[in-house]
Amino acid sequence: MALDYLDFDYSEDFDGNGTWDAMAAVRPERMPALRAELAQLLAWAHAAFAGRQGPCEDGGDWDYDLQAQDEAGQPLHARYGAGTLDLEGAPGGGLTTVTLTLSGSPAFGAALRERWGV
Repeated sequence: MALDYLDFDYSEDFDGNGTWDAMAAVRPERMPALRAELAQLLAWAHAAFAGRQGPCEDGGDWDYDLQAQDEAGQPLHARYGAGTLDLEGAPGGGLTTVTLTLSGSPAFGAALRERWGV
């Protein structure tokens, strides 16, 4: 699957651990496609690096931060767990902005680039 909504910026620390930051802003009619893209990416990370989620400084191979907000900047519910993405859209047909930050080891980064082309 190609990533249509998430366009990642990359940075790296001195140990070779990477951080990928993406932001997507969509209207309600695009929320299902954005949800699907986020769910597939996070499901892949959980499956490919099963049991290895956690900050690199604590021995984990990868971690993530998922957040959403409406046009006024009010936080919206955004959570991935047990294979399910729970992502609230902006009320009233407004724009929903979602940010996803992935961080990971060099092995995670190589797998992420190979699978998703980021």
